[in-house]
Amino acid sequence: MLDENKNQMQTILKVLVGSQAHGLATAESDRDYRSVYVMPTDQMFQLGFKYPGTQWTKAEGDETAWEVGQFLMLATQCHPLVLETLLAPVVTADQWGDQLRSLFPVLWSPTHAFEAFTNYARNQRTKFLDKKDERPAKYAVAYIRVLNNLRELLETGTFTVQISSTNLGATLARIKNGEIGMGSVVDLGEDLLQQCRQLVRHCAHTPDYKLVQDFLTTLRKAFLL
Repeated sequence: MLDENKNQMQTILKVLVGSQAHGLATAESDRDYRSVYVMPTDQMFQLGFKYPGTQWTKAEGDETAWEVGQFLMLATQCHPLVLETLLAPVVTADQWGDQLRSLFPVLWSPTHAFEAFTNYARNQRTKFLDKKDERPAKYAVAYIRVLNNLRELLETGTFTVQISSTNLGATLARIKNGEIGMGSVVDLGEDLLQQCRQLVRHCAHTPDYKLVQDFLTTLRKAFLL
């Protein structure tokens, strides 16, 4: 059944992200969400069709949404926020959303993950050092968190979204509170980066894009109205 409130688009997965999911929320923290939706397949056959881009809305909280085809492409490129969506606490999920989450092990490759996560971390580090928006601690936490996610992914095949429960949880809470200086944050980031460089050389994990394509083909057929 299609979600009539989303212009005939059906949401198959919605998750909680941000500090609430990371276990680093304060009383002032917002609730952030990400979701994946499916458009009716017949709309893709229309003249002048343009693939929908990333959507952002603000209601009870900020929500970023992707159409499933775009989402899967970004996932195979190992976009950190997209991969996190597959592991984050579920708000709603139907059978398609559950199947989508189960694809996590076959979506990522070590080299793509290393490139995407370190690029994201580098961007967050720049914002942190530039004191963007006068919120350097926010970007410092993201910088360290994503590198730790990468280290854990390369080592175990997954990563912990609720990072407060990991060995770095207390350190990240101190960074968020501004209790750790810039130099120490950068040193920690460099140490994590070196660990990731060592791990990626020996990580033998292999994605299975055929399973991903099979899922997408089956889904598109199911949504052909």
